[in-house]
Amino acid sequence: MLTKRDLLRSAAMTALAVTTAKSTPAIAQNKADWPRLLEAKDIAEAGFIYGLPIVMNYAIMYEYAVDRNSGQFKAPFNQIKNEPNVYTYKDTAIVTPNSDTPYSFVWLDLRAEPVVLSVPAIDPKRYYSVMLCDGNTYNYGYIGTRATGSEASDYMVVGPDWKGDTPAGIKQVFRSSTQFSLAGYRTQLFGPDDLDNVKKVQAGYKVQMLSAYLKQTPPSAAPTIDFPKIDKELVKTNFFDYLDFALQFGPEQGNEKEIRAKLARIGVGPGKALNFKDLPLEHKLELGLGMKEGQRKVDEAVANAGKAINGWRVSGLPGDSAHYNGDWLKRAVAAQAGIYGNDPAEATYPFTRVDSDGQTLDGSKHNYTLTFPAGQLPPVNSFWSVTMYDGKSQLLIKNPINRYLINSPMLPGMKKNEDGSLTLYIQKDSPGADKEANWLPAPNDTIYLVMRLYWPKTEAPSILPAGEGTWRPPGIKRV
Repeated sequence: MLTKRDLLRSAAMTALAVTTAKSTPAIAQNKADWPRLLEAKDIAEAGFIYGLPIVMNYAIMYEYAVDRNSGQFKAPFNQIKNEPNVYTYKDTAIVTPNSDTPYSFVWLDLRAEPVVLSVPAIDPKRYYSVMLCDGNTYNYGYIGTRATGSEASDYMVVGPDWKGDTPAGIKQVFRSSTQFSLAGYRTQLFGPDDLDNVKKVQAGYKVQMLSAYLKQTPPSAAPTIDFPKIDKELVKTNFFDYLDFALQFGPEQGNEKEIRAKLARIGVGPGKALNFKDLPLEHKLELGLGMKEGQRKVDEAVANAGKAINGWRVSGLPGDSAHYNGDWLKRAVAAQAGIYGNDPAEATYPFTRVDSDGQTLDGSKHNYTLTFPAGQLPPVNSFWSVTMYDGKSQLLIKNPINRYLINSPMLPGMKKNEDGSLTLYIQKDSPGADKEANWLPAPNDTIYLVMRLYWPKTEAPSILPAGEGTWRPPGIKRV
């Protein structure tokens, strides 16, 4: 989701040119212990696929919670940052940004003690969710309208090694598989004049350490960490250095035994230090080729993710540890396609770059329509939207009416056809005053469209299971 992933891709492509040394002492690679020819390449390939989401997550955490000068910094660990606005074309750090729900973020450091997340009572008509995503990019829990309801409640988030009791007053405990974790809040905005109401909701989100919640003396602080810097130099640095660092905060899970044992054979893992610079040339070549092949496999799998339905691709990529079940390629695809995406039950995201005939969507050449037949709007318990992006950058586009999406809260102001169907006009120029309420402005270039179904219905018609459901997104027609 972040442009930081481009750096990671470059890391694979330029791995052979890496010369940057680590500050930590390297473990000498005994030539006799090194895997056989091509075996190290296969280990590096598997390790790159396994490690890509972990390193992507670290890069984002570093920019959002560690480096105050990153330009993307939100707040220090265990402090919430509310963003009382939705994304516009001016927001360029995140690709395919959601422009429906203002965000709040808190990066959690769970090493010393658990963190308590408190939410206020929220109008049941206003959708909100708090997605808990750990350093393995597992969505390990949800708080919100769908998952826990709309009443005021306190929840506790604990690290992988926490052994304490659950205090009175805590509604639910969520366990992260890593010591660092992200809580991402989405709060529904009904329209531009609703922003003050959203700010009031956000002001009610509270984050406190367990000791503060219990009004007790806090435990000793966790050790200070020297976080390895993430910047443009990443492309000249060994990818596995970052994986080495990140793995120490995530105890090995049962389904990781095999891949971690393989990585240990090339000096990668918590407490290890693969010093790429000091490896013999043939070993550098093996690792570089393995990373490059790993990236190729991820790219290919992203392009073919899910199922093609009327030109849209519908998939249910993200989930928890059980959802991936050790399928590291599936996890890497979910991260590269859109890190921190929701579970399908929370939100499902059909996307397309082509019309119903399979031709590339291009606002410089054609006008398009998207028609939902009468009674066949996206079936959701909360709300749905269709968002327009530039086809190349996947960013929101500047347009004369400052409209980046059409969503279900806008329906009362839109015009339906005589038969009760709803047509959206997808084009770069206004379709005329009589149709402008239904106009989704397009770029003067290629188009990327994402539909979002928040809290999709489970009874028919439903988009779930993703790609197999009874509701199918209608195709986009060239005018």
